[in-house]
Amino acid sequence: MRDGSRDLLDALGLDVSRETLTRLTVHRDLLAKWNPSINLVAPSTLEASWTRHIVDSAQVYSMTTVSQGQWLDFGTGGGFPGLVCAILAAEHAPGLRFTFVESDKRKCAFLTTVVRETGIAAAIVSQRIETIPRQNANVISARAVAPLWKLLDYALPHLAKGGLCLFPKGERYREEIDAARASFHFQLNDRPSITDPKAVILSLGEIERV
Repeated sequence: MRDGSRDLLDALGLDVSRETLTRLTVHRDLLAKWNPSINLVAPSTLEASWTRHIVDSAQVYSMTTVSQGQWLDFGTGGGFPGLVCAILAAEHAPGLRFTFVESDKRKCAFLTTVVRETGIAAAIVSQRIETIPRQNANVISARAVAPLWKLLDYALPHLAKGGLCLFPKGERYREEIDAARASFHFQLNDRPSITDPKAVILSLGEIERV
């Protein structure tokens, strides 16, 4: 746990309490317990799940200073990045409300279990992204859900004025950015991933269609 805590400090630039570390550990342990049944993440990543999934998601949280309003996470699946961000926000930004959108009912059952066992507050919506009502979200996140242009297509109807999108992307992220610019204007910042030297976290704002 000491190593995990150190990784989180690197990702977030701030300390976390023992309670938050315990909640993250509960999430990780439940992931290992449920994964053989419903394949939440690739089995090969379970042994390194603290880095590959928990810290990888924590760095998404570190990309914003938003502390009030709504955080919407698309395709939450095993809880990445949205559930990890919600656990961190419970300590550092309790004014944020989290909504997880996940169409797979078995994955929703997993998310419900982790939310209950960690004692955090979050809404879980078992629908496809395209069918949910407009959310007016201040932050939208998603990991490994769709190409960037499609994520922006999903996100734009749900984004509040001045809202921000946070999307981890792999080594072909520049190609995804170029493809997205054919359909959208946006302000872009990126930060190298601390868990994968070929990956980045993209922060996009002022999004509008071309």
